[in-house]
Amino acid sequence: MSTPLRVAVLGCGVVGSQVVRLMQEQAAELTARVGAPLELAGIAVRRPKRHPDLAPELLTTDAMELVTRADVDLVIEVIGGIEPARSLILAALGGGKSVVSANKALLAEDGATLHSAASDAGADLYYEASVAGAIPLLRPLRESLAGDRLHRVMGIVNGTTNYILSRMDETGTGFSEALDEASALGYAEADPSADVDGFDAAAKAAILAGLAFHTRVTAADVYREGIANVTAADVASAKAMGCTVKLLAICERTSTVDGGAVAVRVHPAMIPRTHPLAGVNDAFNAVFVEAHAAGELMFYGRGAGGAPTASAVLGDLVAIARNRLAGARGPGESAYAELPIQPMGDTVTSYHVSMDVADRAGVLAAVATAFAVHDVSISTVRQVGRGDEATLVIVTHVAPDRALSATVEDLRRLDFVRAVTSVMRVEGQR
Repeated sequence: MSTPLRVAVLGCGVVGSQVVRLMQEQAAELTARVGAPLELAGIAVRRPKRHPDLAPELLTTDAMELVTRADVDLVIEVIGGIEPARSLILAALGGGKSVVSANKALLAEDGATLHSAASDAGADLYYEASVAGAIPLLRPLRESLAGDRLHRVMGIVNGTTNYILSRMDETGTGFSEALDEASALGYAEADPSADVDGFDAAAKAAILAGLAFHTRVTAADVYREGIANVTAADVASAKAMGCTVKLLAICERTSTVDGGAVAVRVHPAMIPRTHPLAGVNDAFNAVFVEAHAAGELMFYGRGAGGAPTASAVLGDLVAIARNRLAGARGPGESAYAELPIQPMGDTVTSYHVSMDVADRAGVLAAVATAFAVHDVSISTVRQVGRGDEATLVIVTHVAPDRALSATVEDLRRLDFVRAVTSVMRVEGQR
């Protein structure tokens, strides 16, 4: 058996504590799988007294000293955020230490810098746990599907919002009530804005798009809408269409005159209940992949939580440890395609538009004209109620986002349109 590989763990919160527990409980099995023992060299924490169950000699408040120690071979970063995580990872990589990270925010903002540092040092940077928790997703995109051409990656990558929308669909409750329930059950943070406003999903979408389309994509490139404006009426209207509402992360390779572009967006959308993603409920995640040769694939499982995320971290740890023993290096960044990012205005999809209108002759014709002016074709029209309670619901054929936005602005100027109450994209139609 080889000399032990010594591992530094940065952070011992929900995920880090589970990583440490599993490393200790499964030490013999991990040794057999790696080919050498994995020993904890140290655990960086802010308040050592909060971890009485851990050996005091393992705990340190000086994370930089830990990652630069000569006796540390591998580093696990699970503290999150941009700094000091970035400086710590760069220091570890600069010292030739391979790194496992679960830090989606940092990877989505400055992944290029981290990859460059890993390449310069001949070290590994693995981050399976940064997207969709325990679900094996990034490695299949990076390795298993490396010989294929991906067209689209669409998924539910935030468990909090999926729980909220699932409850709204199941019970007919409003957003605020469903959020309160998610908070009571521990699915939502005290400040849920990163989840409900789509920031979490946007960071994950940037990582997925970069891997799928061999192009550097940052969180700033991702069009983002959250779910706070999704109403019980939207969910009921989706039901009437045979659809459900999900917060989707959608990454597409589109065709252009110059050869192609990458479109990346996060927003709520109606999808048919026959679509595989429609049945993904509660706090589960799933990602649907469309590839040229492999066809349609779906990855499903728990997308968050201490133990599930720690499972993904340990999978990466085993991989980088094996590489270290073999004197090899795993796949690095693949950004050769350098595709441009497509503006949201050029993105093409279908729309569900609901408006309160005056119930009188000529209204439908005028509304249809507003759509026609911007070359937005109408698929279906439905009127709900009569008189002062009349609501007109229109579903379009596919159209560019900017054309739909212009249409909605024109609709709002019409005298007989009291309000455009909802505009939501429709995805996953065949």
